[in-house]
Amino acid sequence: MNKSSNDYKRIFESFDEDRDGTVSPRELQHRVELIFHEEILVEDLEIVVESLLNGNNGQLGLEDFVRLMESDQKEEEKLEDLKKAFQMYEMDGTDCITPKSLNRMLNRLGESISVDECVGMINRFDLNGDGVLNFDEFRAMMV
Repeated sequence: MNKSSNDYKRIFESFDEDRDGTVSPRELQHRVELIFHEEILVEDLEIVVESLLNGNNGQLGLEDFVRLMESDQKEEEKLEDLKKAFQMYEMDGTDCITPKSLNRMLNRLGESISVDECVGMINRFDLNGDGVLNFDEFRAMMV
């Protein structure tokens, strides 16, 4: 869902608590914690803000804020695409990719690979050592 520039401006203004025309890492922290009900370190947000800055002395201007919001939307779209890909490989209804399900999908894609080779592929990315890939392990593998 694309937001109009008026929507972004309205959201930006709600984040800009001191009405100085910029959003500081502290203001960002306060709003994000209100929205997600989770504590977030201001130091983490300072890093995010610094990566987006367009010369506003450690604070986000409207243009920087829009870039932040749009990059977040793109990340959500990528996550949805990864979930769809995971479901294609997951086939057994176990919420994980097994060597057998990986083998089946790769064979459908024209790859001639054995189940033992699939075990090896999974072991490279199997962070918890359970012999299968959960979604988080799959996501780490894909990025």
